Amino acid sequence: MADASLGDRDAAAWGVASRGEPRWPALLATATAAALQVILPETLIRGLGNRALIPALEGGLILVILIANPGRISEEEKRLRIIGLSLIALITIANVVSLVELIHALLYGTKAGGRPLVYASVPIWLTNVIVFGLWYWELDRGGPAARVQMSHRRPDFLFPQMSTPGSAPGWTPNFLDYLYTSFTNATAFSPTDTMPLTAWTKSLFMVQSLASLVTVAVVISRAVNILS
Repeated sequence: MADASLGDRDAAAWGVASRGEPRWPALLATATAAALQVILPETLIRGLGNRALIPALEGGLILVILIANPGRISEEEKRLRIIGLSLIALITIANVVSLVELIHALLYGTKAGGRPLVYASVPIWLTNVIVFGLWYWELDRGGPAARVQMSHRRPDFLFPQMSTPGSAPGWTPNFLDYLYTSFTNATAFSPTDTMPLTAWTKSLFMVQSLASLVTVAVVISRAVNILS
């Protein structure tokens, strides 16, 4: 009985195979991040070259994924993972460049352009939330395609449902859970109810918290300067 009880606790703690979630929530979030980059001021995207180049590349990769697999993610769709990771990496690089340009402009820009730059920090912060949610979703247990297998590796996140046996039998995380985790980490600057378990998740949490903290701190200081 003791061994069976221990097995039940392990199953509850480490999760079960995913049922295969639909791809559209992640694609919708990705398209939203690309759209947020389009509305940024020219000042914040000059480091990316042509204004339309990055959104066009992102749109092309989204279209490829949508055509290849518009429905539920299955084990057979592992070949799309490289395209998905490349898409997320492209959005990440573009947002990092925009964030660096924003910080530089807010610290050394003139008061005349300060107010639009403060407003421009909102899409950058929102993109930060989306892109890290996508990273968490794409990397946890080897990705959404790997999570449908019983042999998936141990989780990289400990969700509340996994640490409370019997609270949600058969529960598995989906994209919204990872997006929520990203949002709470970006607003609290630290983990809340979902804990990172592995080195890479802890590293990503630190990077996201730092980016969010710097954005908020610099924007607030600049806003105070404008009001004064």
